[in-house]
Amino acid sequence: MRSLIAWWADNHVAANLMMIAIIVAGILGFNKLEREIFPTIAFPGMQVVVVWPGASPRDVEEQIVSRIEESLKDLENLDWIRSESGEGYGGVYIMAENASDFASVMDDVTSRVRGISSLPPDIEQPRITQWVTREEMMRIAVHGNVGERELKRLAEDMRREVAQLKGVSVVETFGTRNEEISIEVSESALRRYRISFDEITRAIRGSSINLSAGNVRTGGGEYTLRTDNLADTEIDFSSIVVRQLSSGGVITVGDVATVIDGFEENEILATLNGEPAVLVQVMSSEVMDVVQMSESVNEWMEKRRASLPPGVSLTLWQDSAVDFNSRMSTIGAAAFSGLILVFIVLFLTLRPIVAFWVSVGVGTAYAGAFVLMPMLGVSLNMLSTFAFLLVLGIVVDDAIIIGERIHTEVESGNGGLKGAVDGAFRVSKPVIFGVLTTIIAFLPWLFISGATSEFTRQISWVVILALVFSLIESLFILPAHLANIKPVHTHNVFTRAQNRIAESIVWFGDVKFGKLLRKVLRFPGLTLVSFVALFIVVVIGLMGGGYVKSSFNPEIDAEQVDVNIDLREGTTYDRALEILDQIQHAQSQLIKEVEEGAEDGDNNQVIENWYTRSRRDSVIAIMRLAPAEVRALTAKEVALRLRDLIGPVPEAKSVSVGYSMDSNGPDLDISVRHPDLDQLQLAVDEITDKLRGFSSLYDVSNNLDSASEELRFQLKPGAEQLGVTLAQVMQQIRQAYYGDEVQRLPRASQDVRVMVRYPQASRNSLESLKHFRVRTNDGREVPLTSLVDISYGPGLKEIQHWDGLRSARVQGYLREPVMKEIMKEMNEQFFPKLEDKYPGLTRAAIGQQVAEAEFNAEIGRLGLIALFAVLFLLAIAFKSYFQPVVIIVALPFAFVGAVLGHFLLNESFSLFSIFGVVAAFGVVINDNLVLVDSFNEYRLKGLNVTEAIVKAGKSRFRAILITSVTTFVGLIPLMLEQSSQAAFLKPVVISLAFALLVAFFVTLFLVPALLVLGDRFWGFMGRGANSVKLKANYVKAKFEA
Repeated sequence: MRSLIAWWADNHVAANLMMIAIIVAGILGFNKLEREIFPTIAFPGMQVVVVWPGASPRDVEEQIVSRIEESLKDLENLDWIRSESGEGYGGVYIMAENASDFASVMDDVTSRVRGISSLPPDIEQPRITQWVTREEMMRIAVHGNVGERELKRLAEDMRREVAQLKGVSVVETFGTRNEEISIEVSESALRRYRISFDEITRAIRGSSINLSAGNVRTGGGEYTLRTDNLADTEIDFSSIVVRQLSSGGVITVGDVATVIDGFEENEILATLNGEPAVLVQVMSSEVMDVVQMSESVNEWMEKRRASLPPGVSLTLWQDSAVDFNSRMSTIGAAAFSGLILVFIVLFLTLRPIVAFWVSVGVGTAYAGAFVLMPMLGVSLNMLSTFAFLLVLGIVVDDAIIIGERIHTEVESGNGGLKGAVDGAFRVSKPVIFGVLTTIIAFLPWLFISGATSEFTRQISWVVILALVFSLIESLFILPAHLANIKPVHTHNVFTRAQNRIAESIVWFGDVKFGKLLRKVLRFPGLTLVSFVALFIVVVIGLMGGGYVKSSFNPEIDAEQVDVNIDLREGTTYDRALEILDQIQHAQSQLIKEVEEGAEDGDNNQVIENWYTRSRRDSVIAIMRLAPAEVRALTAKEVALRLRDLIGPVPEAKSVSVGYSMDSNGPDLDISVRHPDLDQLQLAVDEITDKLRGFSSLYDVSNNLDSASEELRFQLKPGAEQLGVTLAQVMQQIRQAYYGDEVQRLPRASQDVRVMVRYPQASRNSLESLKHFRVRTNDGREVPLTSLVDISYGPGLKEIQHWDGLRSARVQGYLREPVMKEIMKEMNEQFFPKLEDKYPGLTRAAIGQQVAEAEFNAEIGRLGLIALFAVLFLLAIAFKSYFQPVVIIVALPFAFVGAVLGHFLLNESFSLFSIFGVVAAFGVVINDNLVLVDSFNEYRLKGLNVTEAIVKAGKSRFRAILITSVTTFVGLIPLMLEQSSQAAFLKPVVISLAFALLVAFFVTLFLVPALLVLGDRFWGFMGRGANSVKLKANYVKAKFEA
């Protein structure tokens, strides 16, 4: 290793060329990076969706979903299967055990589903797709006081145009209805013309066709035989002949029916700031550059506005590139400020040239990471940027350790090339093993499975790449740059001042710290007990006592608030509009409250604009908030107050108000199952009532609340004598009330369904059943009420399965992060009694809780493996079993510092906080490796344990102090940053900064105390001061090439 370092240090041209090559390649790699806010997540899961128009949830469950589940139950490598059956559709959701098996699992699922021969013949082809989360990157509102059809078709044209733009892949429209042609036949018309639905549908299918009939090849050429007679307009359909009369006349569709070329009957009102609107949404994709996407769309919008119809406007309602650039700018500015502070500290404590090349080394390491990031599928996003900040302390640490050691060699008279090589070589072992152990600490995050795998993978690769290039730069480039530094000559005031600061640190380490360390080492047991007490007070007292809240994901203030209200079956469209008015009134009241409560000069902005969409089954309101810097309330405060102002919504199945960037669903999600549906309903009601009693939970609901009434038909005795069956009766009822889909027309890039059925007024009234006539095979018309008995009964609008059994879900939202406290009470006090009351009831936490539990279990297993690997490496490095344990014992105190920092700054401890702790582990191991390695060198020179420790501590005091101070100082700008753009970085910054602050004292006092206690222990065991074998050639042999 020495000869390798010496070659590069002596050949400064090669070192400079390698540095330049890394920087240039890094710039090229940076320009190839995709740019996105967060990476698109492809789960190792899939969904099988089957559409069966008009079918009831119970029919879908029995004839589709259960058969699919049965075909998959013995399939290997499946984690779980869940399903839902609703009106006209069924969905089966399958999660593979791990991502590596996903392709084969999806092939197996596809093969099994395609092989089912007993599915109903009139279903649509099952769609089997992988789960992919897509976020709205841009929202373009097409709005104006024009007709619904004109607005929809204009939005569809724009969707196609935007999809062709550079950088755009997936585009959707939101807030529209599907077009539909409804051919409405009244019962009186059927009776007047003695005609049936079957006759009408046969006529339409037989006449409205485009059909090719082959080719005729003649000597004069080839002719295609075809007809183009596909009806497309109201006139076309009205002209179709249904029956030819013997008198020579005809009965047409227009004679017996009213043709309406309109929309599906699920009424909708979508508005932007009060005007009818349709959203054109550009979605995230697997390959994406959010900045390029924004540039393309904005350029297109400028041109498109010129050709808009009168009364129509085009508004860019959301642009993620603005958020991306703002966050990158904020983080970049804070990081640059931090780097300047680091440079200043190094400038004052070492030498200007050392400070300069250490800072350049950080940039070189980052450039090296950019070289390989595109090849590994890592993009430039919030997480990878976060990772660069995460690894900053370790990268600076490597350069400081080597730079400071070379500086020390120069100060002691060993300057020039020899001093650079000697300095780099003497600390090469701890630096190399420090980097390796840190890489091992981050390796488990590459192998995490599930929803968080893409997030952790992005962070881990950046950290690992930066560390590898940091090691290369520190060992082979930095010594070449420092090979020519010479002893300081205090010719000017600045040099004398800088030298005085540097000498003061050395003096403090030699005199003050040396004396303090000797006192500490007299009572090593007391030192150990003091640190253990600190651990107990902070971790058990603050963390365990609930003074430091914890949550899996950090709560990040968003730029919008989403209100989603799912309505019960039977809610009228007029009532849905009233609920929308209720939301808008609450919104106006909130704005009024803020304006009245604001004093002169205070911020009183809240909402910039809003989009709403109201249908019979749901009401949605999306409010774009004013920037956080000028907003009077946080997004959470807006959401919670808005929810209170909205008040009760009796018709709601569920109400959710999302206000955080990670609001992907309810905070609490519990699934229970029971063989008996009635018992399941009772148990779910009790769970719901219990959860509604927690003041920190709101909008608690369950999916069994969506039950509705249904009419059930049973053939009367003797009805078969009239030549009808129950199947025939139900088929005719279905034709009248649901409708017969006679064909689908291609129109404006979508299929338009053509339905034959009763008029809407008849379908909206139970009275029409009294006049309904059943057509028998011999042409008679028999009143429905004379053929069947009609009864009322409860019906389900949605049926859920969990691993093949009927299940129900209870969901709720948190006002504050107290999930663990709630679930502890539920698990210890409530659920055991409930399970005794309802034997056979099983339950499981799903959603966020199960994701957190699975993540913790998996990272625990992988982390344990990584810990043993670190111990293994350290044991090799020190040829000792005891010294690696001493270094590992220091690591929990990084966690102590992180918890203490979160307590002092009132932040919740989250997943990002853990990343900060793991990054701190790298610096802690680095510093302790340097200390213990120095201790071993002094032991080799014959010093006793205490003297060796004191000497090592004093010699490494400056390096350890500078490492801790530079990292802490470098993070100060981010800790002080108040903008919402940097909020998600706060947990990691707090963890890293305070972990290193506590670890500084652990390295300088606890580790030396442990070394003394270890020596005393081995002395008591009879091995004395020779507990570590000391070989005369130990120093010379290590890492010699």
